[in-house]
Amino acid sequence: GFSGYTFRDLTEDMPAIKDHWVKEGIRFDAIYTGYLGSTKQIDYVADIFDSVGSDRCVKIVDPAMADNGNLYPGFDAAFVEAMKKLCGKADFVIPNITEACFLTGCTYQEEYDQAYIAQVVAKLRELGTKWVVLTGIGYEPGMTGILISGEGTTDYYAHPRIPKNYHGTGDIYASAFVGSWVSGKTMGEAIRIAADYTYKCIENTLDDDSHWYGVKFEKALPFLISSLK
Repeated sequence: GFSGYTFRDLTEDMPAIKDHWVKEGIRFDAIYTGYLGSTKQIDYVADIFDSVGSDRCVKIVDPAMADNGNLYPGFDAAFVEAMKKLCGKADFVIPNITEACFLTGCTYQEEYDQAYIAQVVAKLRELGTKWVVLTGIGYEPGMTGILISGEGTTDYYAHPRIPKNYHGTGDIYASAFVGSWVSGKTMGEAIRIAADYTYKCIENTLDDDSHWYGVKFEKALPFLISSLK
């Protein structure tokens, strides 16, 4: 729905930014990646992981590349293969079910059971990541939720599914999860806080048909701040 927009590709600025961080001795305790526009960007991010992460750096990858059974326009098999390698470097990966299937070669299914999800999660772990946070997983009609699995433990948090789609909710969830986790919440608390916040953002937007792109996340920030206290 946008028209007349402009953009500037800053891919080639990424190595120079990283080199400056290295020169200044900057080391990060957490690095979180979302949408990456090319395999070259993925390669640059992998180098950033290796170059400026502290000894205790937590690396989180949201492999934002697909939804509803299909890759986003402009992405191909080569992009998927590059993303697999990046996920292998991550402590956490946060895919939806479509992205998980592309990463693992599992057949995409809109209806599934816990055994199918367990298989997908196991294959994601084989990439090398320590923890899988699988979003949009629902076992019952009208419900959806988040599954987290790693180090021999699995947790699942379900909530009612709002039957309307909005752009950017995956980014909001992943960002809220990362913020909660690095703020000291347990992983179980983090998946719940992020899910409840994302739900609140969608709920705030439902009665405004003119708000056609994204959700009103700003209005829900007090809720998120309160949850983090």
